[in-house]
Amino acid sequence: MLDIKLIRERPEWVRAALSRRGEEPVGLLERVIAVDRSWREATAAAEQLRARQKSLSGEVGKAKREGREPGELLASLQELSAQVKERTAAAERAREELDRLLLRLPNLPAEDAPSGEDRVERVVGKPPELGFKPKDHLELAGERIDMERAARLSGSRFAYLRGELVLLELALVRFAIQLLIERGFEPVIPPVLVRERALYGTGFLPDTEQQIYGPLQDGLYLTGTSEVALASLHDSEILPEESLPRRYAGFSTCFRREAGAAGRDTRGIFRVHQFDKVEMFSFCQPDRSAEEHEFLLGIEEELLGRLELPYRVVNIAVEELGPAAAKKYDCEVYLPSEGRYRELTSCSNTTDFQARRLQIRMRPSGGKATVALHTLNGTAVAVGRTIIALLECHQRADGSVAIPSCLHPFGAPATIEPA
Repeated sequence: MLDIKLIRERPEWVRAALSRRGEEPVGLLERVIAVDRSWREATAAAEQLRARQKSLSGEVGKAKREGREPGELLASLQELSAQVKERTAAAERAREELDRLLLRLPNLPAEDAPSGEDRVERVVGKPPELGFKPKDHLELAGERIDMERAARLSGSRFAYLRGELVLLELALVRFAIQLLIERGFEPVIPPVLVRERALYGTGFLPDTEQQIYGPLQDGLYLTGTSEVALASLHDSEILPEESLPRRYAGFSTCFRREAGAAGRDTRGIFRVHQFDKVEMFSFCQPDRSAEEHEFLLGIEEELLGRLELPYRVVNIAVEELGPAAAKKYDCEVYLPSEGRYRELTSCSNTTDFQARRLQIRMRPSGGKATVALHTLNGTAVAVGRTIIALLECHQRADGSVAIPSCLHPFGAPATIEPA
């Protein structure tokens, strides 16, 4: 949520920043400014009328004590009371509308987030020179990725993961968690059913309803990422500056309806309704979030390097940012079967957008007034897509796959045998 004080004090600057996202956010901003003005005017009028009401009540009391008839005063007081009630109701309506509009405003993009087109920051590694026609992940996995039986059970875009690929998934998760622990992250297994407040707090509502499973019984939703639960870990708390940054590594199953992806990536497990993921989340000081963003990106790149996967880092264009992100990097891995780079991980700086919605604040050193802190998130391992990349990039001519040695200590097989 944007700071209403910032909007009041620097409307032109906010308008210019939001204009990079398109016309719709600017139109919302104009409505916010107008409704905020109405709310303040109605509130001020109600307060003035209340002051007159209090003064008139004193005059009525004085008249009664002196034995005078307060009829005219009572009539005026009754009329004034009706006006106070009317103005107070108008102020409440304006406040409710203001809150609804503020929830729809996206975050202000960072100045160094590109406009128009994504910007490739760097390419690391070379696409594998296989010397034979590459197979895709389904051909390499065979029944170890069983989509036919999963479709009978759950419908399209679901899969059974079987055999050695289960060991590979567990090794990937343990490998990523161990590295994150060494980098100062606390591991967390969060709930995957959350209340509506958590989704509004992270910016997934009201803008991405079509992707979310829910509301279910008891008003709960299935989350599409553990970012939602990790952000809510400190909901309504005040964190001392000395305790920051606080970094968490969440592992969970994630659920997405993929309602807007009809006809896209229908083959295999690249785009499915249920998948597992290790997610990084950070709470940090406002003046450190840009540095923290690069730190999270560095971890993503380190993981890809250890997995021996060729990738590129893409700085996402402002027009493609989600509502909460001020800046986002994607790491795209090269898939031989498609001959192109595909998104594998991402990391976003959401500045104070989520913290304001969830009322998470920082108490600066020295006991100064509290301020909204900054939050960031990033994918350490999107398990399904990482398995795709490992199978395709490390395949051999006989259909077997060599698994990187970094995963062997965590239980991954050295080789995936031909399907």
